[in-house]
Amino acid sequence: MTDARRWDLRLRCPRCGNAIDALDCAACGFSIAMDDGIAHALLPESAARLARFIADYERIRTSEGRGSESEAFYLALPYRDTTARDREQWRMRARSYDYIVRHLLAGSRVLDLGAGNGWMSYRLALAGYQPVAVDLLTNDRDGLGAARHYRTRLRTLFPRFQAEMRHLPFADAQFDVAVFNASFHYAEDAEACLREALRCVKVGGMLIIADTPWYARDESGRQMLAERREFFLRRHGVAADAIASLGYLTDERLRHMADALSIRWEVHRPWYGPRWALRPLIAKLRGRREPSRFRLYVARKPG
Repeated sequence: MTDARRWDLRLRCPRCGNAIDALDCAACGFSIAMDDGIAHALLPESAARLARFIADYERIRTSEGRGSESEAFYLALPYRDTTARDREQWRMRARSYDYIVRHLLAGSRVLDLGAGNGWMSYRLALAGYQPVAVDLLTNDRDGLGAARHYRTRLRTLFPRFQAEMRHLPFADAQFDVAVFNASFHYAEDAEACLREALRCVKVGGMLIIADTPWYARDESGRQMLAERREFFLRRHGVAADAIASLGYLTDERLRHMADALSIRWEVHRPWYGPRWALRPLIAKLRGRREPSRFRLYVARKPG
């Protein structure tokens, strides 16, 4: 039995859109290769275009000390960062995740877009959902390969796919929810990524953008990107600008995407704690640019 059938997934070719029987496309010859449980569905042309972005991203994450050799680190996420290096970030991730599970999720099959080390898919699997994890990275510390640590706690490890968000290898309308898991700001073509995620979701199904920075003013977002570029060059020796990604959200950008896709956004505001709530006021008092804010953006697939 092929992995796709074992996982009860219907696949389609990310290049030509033809239905895939097993892992090979009879129409264009593209094949999804399996390696240590990860389905590699990244198109060769996409891999070549994204090679520098992936290399720079992995270099920065390694320099920042992301990931761990310890299984305990992964099993504790997002509720505890055993390394203590990114404690505030994981605290925010945990509150976003809890809000999504308690107030938003409906149905069982969830597409985890930008899954990273698979922590969200792991938590969802423990809770009885059927997640499918998608990411560009496959390394064993910060990418899909790190999900090996969850095998000790899960009866069956969730499916993992290396794929580009705008070229997903899944047939239409088979997921209840698609979550951009702290990943939407990396989109090169935000509208195309949303359209592709909606294609994979059932009619009436849900699309969620989680943990992507929002700014009231576009100028603030542009300034943040310039500051980040300078910081990365100084600290890591790379600018992290190999692709022109979205970077951040504004109300205007959200309205444009909603109009283009005939969807309506619901905005949810989880409580991230007093420190996050006071950041805009503190920045204003200190004469600094507005800080990023984080919300959850939810849309339903129209019929």
